[in-house]
Amino acid sequence: MILEVLTVAPDHELPGELLVELTALYASHREFHALSGEFPDPDDIRPEQVAAALAEELANPDVEVLLARAEGWLVGIAITLARHPDPADPDPWIGLLMVDAGAQRRGYGRRLATLVEERFRAAGRTAVRLAVLENNPRALAFWTALGYHVIDHRPDRRLGRPCSVLRKELTTPRPS
Repeated sequence: MILEVLTVAPDHELPGELLVELTALYASHREFHALSGEFPDPDDIRPEQVAAALAEELANPDVEVLLARAEGWLVGIAITLARHPDPADPDPWIGLLMVDAGAQRRGYGRRLATLVEERFRAAGRTAVRLAVLENNPRALAFWTALGYHVIDHRPDRRLGRPCSVLRKELTTPRPS
């Protein structure tokens, strides 16, 4: 799996072929989008909605969008935040990690999470946080299996949805 940093023109325009791939990826997660309320109709996620959601993310200079590819195919996306808006929070965040529903159970999610953690570790960060919707027990099980621990329960900043906040220490691997 390789990671590509999503770079867009100053107007945040996405190339058409990439937007088609991203829309298919987002649309593959009907269940998640029904839980999250991110899109008005989880059965009809449109390219312009995905483009608008990513443009909103990329308007924040602390956001990085990472595209995960395996064998040339877009298998996942991770959206990270270098700094949380709360100045008391020292950790970077994973805002979204999504693997194409048709590619789940192949280790892509675990590998993508590991690559994101490695990027933060290489940048000198010592921990990472994320929030999981309280109504998403599968996501909570995934993240806790990767060593994340619940440290708080609070609504998300954007839509006020109940969330569990998780944190993981990023230990430096010992040399072999």
